[in-house]
Amino acid sequence: MIASMDVEITPAQVGDIHQVLSDHSRYWGERDLRSLHLVSLVHEFGSTCLVSRAGDGIRGYLIGFVTPIGTGYVHLIATRDDARGTGLGRRLYTAFAEAARRQGAQRLKAITSVQNTGSIAFHRSLGFDARIVDDYDGPGRPMVVFDRPLPSEGAIW
Repeated sequence: MIASMDVEITPAQVGDIHQVLSDHSRYWGERDLRSLHLVSLVHEFGSTCLVSRAGDGIRGYLIGFVTPIGTGYVHLIATRDDARGTGLGRRLYTAFAEAARRQGAQRLKAITSVQNTGSIAFHRSLGFDARIVDDYDGPGRPMVVFDRPLPSEGAIW
């Protein structure tokens, strides 16, 4: 595990997504989520797609955007296997929440599969409400939907 968190969180570039995809298993293990890494989101929502980089590469990333109704939606968030448990996910969420707030977001939202207990615990630790929504991802495909208000200013967590 990485002890130091000397990282810089910056807007993602298209090349960053290609780099993450070339090292996909370091972020997602055996789960193949490459099809969810939509480069178009980086093109269109660059200020809310973030990477955390250090001298040894990208340690984590978040792909998100703000909806027209003021919801900061996190499409993907991942930390590299050697950066887990260091607070990096929380730092990425904080940076995203600040960027989303600048764009008028009033809420934060994310989803995960009902089997993803790690994501459920992480989001609950950030103060998200979690509820299972049947058929969210199609018939017979329930998802856990996370939601929380975004304070208008001041501390996020």
